[in-house]
Amino acid sequence: MAYSEDHIALAAEYALGTLDADERAQVDTMMAVDKEFAAVVQAWEFRLGSLNQMVGSVEPRPIVWENIRAAIGLSAEPQAPLLLPESAPPPQVAPVEMRQVRVVDQVPVVDNDNDNIVDLASRVKRWRSLASVASAIAAALLVMFGLQIYQPDALPQAIRPKPRIQTVEVKVPAPALTPSAQYVALLQGQGGGPAFIMTIDGATRNFTVRKVGATAEPGKSFELWLISDKLPQPRSLGVIGTGDFTARPVLSSYASDVVDGATYAVTVEQAGGSPSGQPTSTPLFTGKLIETVPGAASAPR
Repeated sequence: MAYSEDHIALAAEYALGTLDADERAQVDTMMAVDKEFAAVVQAWEFRLGSLNQMVGSVEPRPIVWENIRAAIGLSAEPQAPLLLPESAPPPQVAPVEMRQVRVVDQVPVVDNDNDNIVDLASRVKRWRSLASVASAIAAALLVMFGLQIYQPDALPQAIRPKPRIQTVEVKVPAPALTPSAQYVALLQGQGGGPAFIMTIDGATRNFTVRKVGATAEPGKSFELWLISDKLPQPRSLGVIGTGDFTARPVLSSYASDVVDGATYAVTVEQAGGSPSGQPTSTPLFTGKLIETVPGAASAPR
């Protein structure tokens, strides 16, 4: 049984006699129940018992014994000095005789049966045939894969790979917005103050008329006219509504030079506009276009 270092140290101190009463009682109990531990203690006693033989006995002075007797209340009769018991000689161990054992190598017996040789030869031939077939199949597959990649047209239609169609989405940036020219005409009367403000978009030819200071008489309407020396007579652009803003897309049918150089006039007509399509009164408010926002050179006009 393997003991810990604490148990071994306890056995050595027991052999030296350095333990107190409680520890010695503990070791005695362990030796009584554990024969192997008792053998360990005995081995330490054999090892340490030779220390007594190395040190000679020393006779104490008479005064020492007298003091001891006086302390314990004994008589002054001389007593024999205490002697430590001599340790018993260690047990003799009988020598163990080592015998030499001769090892004989066993040589396997070779069976030279002709049937086994023939069977092995047939197996080798069979495996060689299988290896040749596998190599041929691998070579055929390699050739087929190479043709599928580099020359698919050389293969039969059944094993020819299908063409892959890849759709690529190309995002075209949106065209930049081309700024359009903007035109404004202040339709004023003889008093000088603007009565209407007319704006025209150069790209769409749509115009908007805003009423500023003019008020139509009851039963009358304001009508807008385009007057140009390139036209034989004034052209009506419609009746201006009763609201603050009136929008019309009618200028798209006119040429750009006519629209840019024309004079715009407002007359007072009967409700709903002139019945003849021509002004029935003298224009009260007139004005010409002024370019307020320049457009790009390629912008339609």
